[in-house]
Amino acid sequence: MTDPKAAPDHPAPRPSAAVPERVTIATRKSPLALWQAEFVAASLKAAHPGLVVSLMTMQTSGDRFLDASLAEKGGKGLFVKELETALLDGRADLAVHSMKDVPVELPQGLAITAILDRHDPRDAFVSNRFGRFEALPPGAVVATSSLRRAAQLRAMRPDLAIVPLRGNVNTRLRKLDDGEFDAAVLAVSGLTRLGFSDRIASAFEPTQMLPAIAQGALGIESRVDDAPVSALVSCLDHPATHDVVRAERTLNAALGGGCHLPVAAFAAYTDEAQTQIEVNALVADTTGERILRDRLQGPRAEAVALGARLADNLLAAGAGALLEAVRQDAS
Repeated sequence: MTDPKAAPDHPAPRPSAAVPERVTIATRKSPLALWQAEFVAASLKAAHPGLVVSLMTMQTSGDRFLDASLAEKGGKGLFVKELETALLDGRADLAVHSMKDVPVELPQGLAITAILDRHDPRDAFVSNRFGRFEALPPGAVVATSSLRRAAQLRAMRPDLAIVPLRGNVNTRLRKLDDGEFDAAVLAVSGLTRLGFSDRIASAFEPTQMLPAIAQGALGIESRVDDAPVSALVSCLDHPATHDVVRAERTLNAALGGGCHLPVAAFAAYTDEAQTQIEVNALVADTTGERILRDRLQGPRAEAVALGARLADNLLAAGAGALLEAVRQDAS
């Protein structure tokens, strides 16, 4: 069985260190990334009156490589690499990420210090002509940036044309409005954060389309040895979210997965006291013709172990061969 002790994102201890008077947040330049960084900055200033927060905007490799799929260029880790370099060389104190973009392995010396309360984790069906995915006619064109979404869409509707889509949220919506495709699938959280909730025709429930690992959750990354900054951001950590995200990311790490592979997982509480969780997961091929699914329930205290056990179950069912085939296709 996969060793759960190797799981990523163990909650950092909350050190008793004096908080700094000013911090710099590294962020991408996209509208959604800026919204997220500004949200964290405002939350920190509300929690620490007098704190000075500045943003360092950067263009990442993921923002530059728009002429090819993320899988071909190395995955969504391209969206965080330059931000992490700024942390390691001291130009920035924090980086704010969509946790679904964060690779399972972090550079030595960095840690996810806090994970905020999770927003809506679902995927959104966006169309100007059709209110529901089921209403699309045969042959309709649906655009998505994700192999995970594409595989599940093809499994549900093999009669549709699923095409790749890159660019920020605004660009994707513009392409839809220009008639390049009939519908698109994006994250509910990103659309809502940018004020585009009215563009959501309907949302896929997790029972229909399993979300990406950690979709809807924001994370704060900082240096392991920077105790004052860890103390500063500890007030933003949401333990209930942190635990379910750890379960999902543990599964991904145990599968040897990445942000660009057709792997999905969603952990949710099954009781009001939030003591029990259920973890659902799937691994697919790119065609959607073969999808492996499994789920486990157990105590919240065993979230990491549940993620590891579920990964072991999927590997025993053949997930490793499916993922290796996807990697070979992308290389």
